[in-house]
Amino acid sequence: MKFTLSWLRDHLDTDAPLDRILAALNTIGLEVEGVEDRAAALAPFRIAYVVEAVQHPNADRLRALKVDIGDGTIRSVVCGAPNARTGMKAVAALPGSFVPGTGITLKAGEIRGVKSEAMLLSSREMGLGDDHSGIVDLPEDAPVGASYAEWAGMGDPVIEISVTPNRGDALAIRGVARDLAAAGVGTLKPWNPEPVAPAYPTPLEWAIDDPRACIQVLGRAVRGVTNGPSPQWMQDRLTAIGLRPINALVDVTNFFTFDLGRPLHVFDVAKVRGKTLTMRLGREGDEYLALNGKTYRPTPEDIVIADEAGVESLAAIVGGETTGCDAATREVFIECALFDPVRIALTGRRHQVHSDARARNERGLDPAAQRAMLEAATRMVMDLCGGEASTLSEAGAEPAWRREATLRFERIAGLGGSSIAPAKAVASLEALGFGVTARDDASVTVSVPSWRNDVASSRSAYRAGGTELAQEPGLDPARAAAAAEGADAVEAECDLLEEVLRLEGLDAIPSVSLPVASPLPLPALTPRQSRAALARRLLAARGLAEAVTYGFTARATAALFGEVPEALRVENPIAADLDQMRPTPVATLLLAAGRNAARGQADVSLFEIGASYAAPSPEGQLATAAGVRTGRTPRHPLEPSRPVDALDAKGDALAVLLALGVAPAALTVTTDAPGFYHPGRSGVLRSGPKLPLARFGELHPRVLSALGIDGPAVAFEVLLDSIPEPKRRRKAAPDLPAFQPVRRDLAFLVDATVPADNLLRAARGAERALVTEVSLFDRYAGDRLPEGKVSLALEVVLQPRERTLTDAEIEAVIAKVVAAVTKATGATLRG
Repeated sequence: MKFTLSWLRDHLDTDAPLDRILAALNTIGLEVEGVEDRAAALAPFRIAYVVEAVQHPNADRLRALKVDIGDGTIRSVVCGAPNARTGMKAVAALPGSFVPGTGITLKAGEIRGVKSEAMLLSSREMGLGDDHSGIVDLPEDAPVGASYAEWAGMGDPVIEISVTPNRGDALAIRGVARDLAAAGVGTLKPWNPEPVAPAYPTPLEWAIDDPRACIQVLGRAVRGVTNGPSPQWMQDRLTAIGLRPINALVDVTNFFTFDLGRPLHVFDVAKVRGKTLTMRLGREGDEYLALNGKTYRPTPEDIVIADEAGVESLAAIVGGETTGCDAATREVFIECALFDPVRIALTGRRHQVHSDARARNERGLDPAAQRAMLEAATRMVMDLCGGEASTLSEAGAEPAWRREATLRFERIAGLGGSSIAPAKAVASLEALGFGVTARDDASVTVSVPSWRNDVASSRSAYRAGGTELAQEPGLDPARAAAAAEGADAVEAECDLLEEVLRLEGLDAIPSVSLPVASPLPLPALTPRQSRAALARRLLAARGLAEAVTYGFTARATAALFGEVPEALRVENPIAADLDQMRPTPVATLLLAAGRNAARGQADVSLFEIGASYAAPSPEGQLATAAGVRTGRTPRHPLEPSRPVDALDAKGDALAVLLALGVAPAALTVTTDAPGFYHPGRSGVLRSGPKLPLARFGELHPRVLSALGIDGPAVAFEVLLDSIPEPKRRRKAAPDLPAFQPVRRDLAFLVDATVPADNLLRAARGAERALVTEVSLFDRYAGDRLPEGKVSLALEVVLQPRERTLTDAEIEAVIAKVVAAVTKATGATLRG
């Protein structure tokens, strides 16, 4: 929000210096973002007189000038402006001056053989607008040699403040002045626009087709207007805050948007088809060309203003080109309307339009000032453009905006931490426009002014005639109803307390340390939250590089890795080939590996801690630690390089699970990996027989071929959300048996179709009191074995605890192990 100091003083009667005003704004919560001193930037520029302007001897489009800047020296200047002529007065910059519009520091030079010892400036070169059609042409009475900034009255600083989303009233210069006056920085000037007497019947009427489209709208025509440039004072103010002056009628609407926080719109009556302007919701086939040069297609959730030919405006957002006012306009119709702020916000977000009108409408306007605003706008149009006004046209009704709120004085200290006296608190509220309706020693009840939609429920200020207002998507109906009726007493009281504290000064609230919850700080992360960090560190230590890829990919690519439900389709993708949420991070990691291979780096190892998407809900976003290895393993002095295989991926997945506290004895391996893995060269690590914790294996050749990747390639996925929480147990003393373990190697002949895991489970369960560990250390298949058979060698570890085992006891345990394995798998012990 920008405004000049003089503009602020139009509403605030004060002689306070700029520094005090800035300090007060910061104190009351309207944080100052910056102050622009335009006079300082333009200080080097002087008013110059063109003594002579002739054609450049060596260039058709340049002119050679003799220029006087009042210091007794006539300077040679080469200028390309078409309006440069003898006898004119312009703005000159001497060598060494910084030209803000170009970002350069001026130097003397020679152009086509003619010296150029200064530069005559355009408005754009001085940073005062977009006009670059010629140099600035000053009036004849401009004093030669004087500072241009001082002569033009540019010593007026421009203040920019940050306005919080709830303070729609502070998006008006009058609203800022009201706050400063309440804080003791001057007095708010009265504003009572004089009604304009109608001279003829209105040529246009308003109609509201749907109560959701508009709450109240007023309009009035002015005929006999002459639409030209707005007066210089208005152009200067609009230019100072970054707006481009267009013409008087349009500039009036922009002026009111900032001056009083009331967006208006003007229609050229001659361009409106029919006699009625209708507030309605968008329809199928609606389309219009907006004033910003873009074409919009309103949806059935958008509010539009239409005539008989179709849509003419996206209400409260941006007007239409078709009915815009220009130099030929002779009769204008002024619109002043009140809309549901939530619907306006959703429309602006839907069409990605950010306008000053939208910013104010979506925060809420003053519902009680409709007529006064229209009267003031009509008066200004007549003062600047002439003409006479018509009767009013109106549709809808003023909403029931009146409401009350109560503040208990003990809450000032209890909740606000301040010692403000009750009398001072009441005075602060009254200074802001709140009216006291009841007061006792313990509390005060006030009526909320119409312009403060943020206090005691903003949406209640827009409820008229039972109209149902738009709700945010997904908003709970009970909460929506409560918001429409008004905030509860606690919230309203907090609103009042905030106003009291704000006027006293936010910096006056004493700092109080938060109470200490416990002598020792609680862990910053829960075990579930720490899994990602643990997995990240472990995978990086195993030689994988972390990648951060998109959570979405091409629909055809996603289909290679699982289902692609329409619910996970991206409605507004950032690129056409990123239109589907990924079923697994393996999909995007494999694409990244392919891009590396295309650039000569075929051997890559990547991992990502990200989400797999199974459904469009929080429960459907599964935290996953995934990795991909392609090509060959790294070279090593003790181990030759080889193609990566499924066991590399299994090792990565197992390492993550063990680091996250999963007991290896609790894991089983099944062969039902998803279809994008190679069947027979992949598996699923489960906790017990059912709960899947990880998947691993070689990737299917069909997937690699579809993505243009030459194998081999392996991948793994650890499902972080599926890992059970570790049990909370008291730490016990370490188990350090006094007796040495006994190790025995057993080789079994078994069908090749039998999983090795079946043998391991059977051996572990044969004698749980003594068998502490069983592991597979060899697999052999060859000509010396019967067809369809393999040899699996197990190491069995026996750990005695009470005494050393005798040979007979050891043989008895080994016999139990062999018998258990034979019974479970049909395996026989090799001789």
